Amino acid sequence: QVQLVESGGGLVQPGGSLRLSCAASGSIFSINDMGWYRQAPGKQRELVASITSLGSTKYTDSVKGRFTISRENAKKTVYLQMSNLKPEDTAVYYCYADVVLLGAGGRSYTPWGQGTQVSVSS
Repeated sequence: QVQLVESGGGLVQPGGSLRLSCAASGSIFSINDMGWYRQAPGKQRELVASITSLGSTKYTDSVKGRFTISRENAKKTVYLQMSNLKPEDTAVYYCYADVVLLGAGGRSYTPWGQGTQVSVSS
């Protein structure tokens, strides 16, 4: 059993900040990439940010300079620090993790979090 539990979403005004957290638990040997997608109603799903096990990061252009992804490997947790939020950031945010499972064979699995709503509005 592997699960990702998200927290930190909410309603903020434009220019505000939020920090999303996503903690993995279960029969995990290691975690490779972790990241965040977002989905707004009627819009395409978008990969917002990703981070490798060694800390290399990528961001979609619209959030560069405003969002920072980070991770704490010992806690199996990935974060998304969002600052200077804009109304167009409004979406449900989902974390994911590329997990290597415990046991022989080193099978991989990519669980997703339950989603957390981020709403940016005056």
